[in-house]
This record gives sequence, C-alpha cells and structure tokens, in this order.
Amino acid sequence: MTGVAKNTIVKLLVALGAACTRYQDATLRNLPCKRLQCDEIWAFVGGKDKNLSDEKREAGLGSVWTWTCIDADTKLIPSWLVGTRDGGTAYEFMMDVAGRMRGRVQLTTDGLTVYLAAVEDAFGADIDYATLTKIYGNDPEGEKRYSPAKCLGCDTKIVTGDPDAKHISTSYVERQNLTMRMSMRRFTRLTNAFSKKVENHAAAVALYFMYYNFARIHQTLRVTPAMEAGVAQHVWSIEEIVGLLT
Repeated sequence: MTGVAKNTIVKLLVALGAACTRYQDATLRNLPCKRLQCDEIWAFVGGKDKNLSDEKREAGLGSVWTWTCIDADTKLIPSWLVGTRDGGTAYEFMMDVAGRMRGRVQLTTDGLTVYLAAVEDAFGADIDYATLTKIYGNDPEGEKRYSPAKCLGCDTKIVTGDPDAKHISTSYVERQNLTMRMSMRRFTRLTNAFSKKVENHAAAVALYFMYYNFARIHQTLRVTPAMEAGVAQHVWSIEEIVGLLT
C-alpha cells in the first residue's frame, strides 16, 4: 500500500510505539478516576506454545498477556502492561495503576488469585476492591472451541473496603478486550498475522491505546476518552500521533 519496504514500516511501528508509551506514561497521571476494571487478554508471539520448542518459549515467545485497566466512567485506558500471567507482572501492573490515580477508587477484577496480593501491595487499605468470577457450564467440546461455554452466573466477593455493589462489574474491560481483538489483527485467536517479536507486539499495543485514548471518538461519550478524563482538549489526528516521533 505504501510502496515502502516491510522492515521500514516495522521499524517505524516500534519507534512510534515507544513514543506513544512515553507520552501516555507522562500524561496519564493524577487522574480523577473513581471506578476501575482490570483484566488480562491472551495473544501469542512467534507461534502458539504447543508449536514452539522449549528454547523459544524460554526466550519469551508463545503466550503473551496484555493486562488492561479501564475507567468505567470516561472509558480511558490509564494503564496496560504486556507480560506473563503471574504474580510479578500483576504486581508491576497494579503498582502502575495505583501511581496514576488522584484519590480513592473502586476496583473490580476477575478471580485470578495473583491480583489479591498485587492490589494490597499497590493500594493498601485505601481502596474499595471486589472480585467477580463468572461461572460457566460444562463445555462438551473442551478446548476445541474458542467461545466460552454458557455463563450460568457470577460470584462476587468483597476483598477490601466498601465497594458499591451495583458497580462491581468487569463488563467494560471485557468489552474492551473484544475491541482489541477486532482492532488488532495480531490478537485474533486464529490468525497468521501474529507478532514475531514481543517488542513488535508491545509497540502495536501502545500505538493502539494512543489512538483509542486520544484519537478515537467514543460512540457513547461523543468525545475521546482522554477528553472525557480532562487530559486532552481536542481529538488527535493521525498526523499528531506520528508527530510524537519528532
């Protein structure tokens, strides 16, 4: 489409992704968020785990998880992290989330146990935190299917503070997962467009969130999430985003 070599475009992607990460890291601070939802979304780099050698998996290829946080009111994504699905990544992610908030927040996550210690380390007692775990029926097709089995209900648990029961939800962050899969081909479960390097994957995620936060008008807000959160005054153009490289 561009008449430019593929490697040149990839280098531009990596450089622009780094620039988007730096800009959002500096800008998305002291945020007035009140209701946060967090989740993790799976993808793979270099190939799926079952198709990779032990050496390649040890080198960081295979399954990769993007941890995301969304503000339920402004739909802003104040924090994300590409890594593994373990306690270390959870700790790093939640410390970053806590460092961007201005005051006390209500937080909802799924039932992944590594969140518990990570949230406590990051926020202490200064948070209203609950978990929501969806209960699914038996899946006769097992791992052959890519859509979840029928949801039979939700189990909510109050972990810290006094969260408002009507706002204990992960609906917005789960919908954001769908938006990511629809917007980035490399997140499609059945794809040959997967990233070949973790660096490229992380750069694409950073560029996506820059566009989502600052350039994409949210359908229900009629402005961008960054404008709704008070960290931007106008809708960014693609030219402005690319201009972060200068």
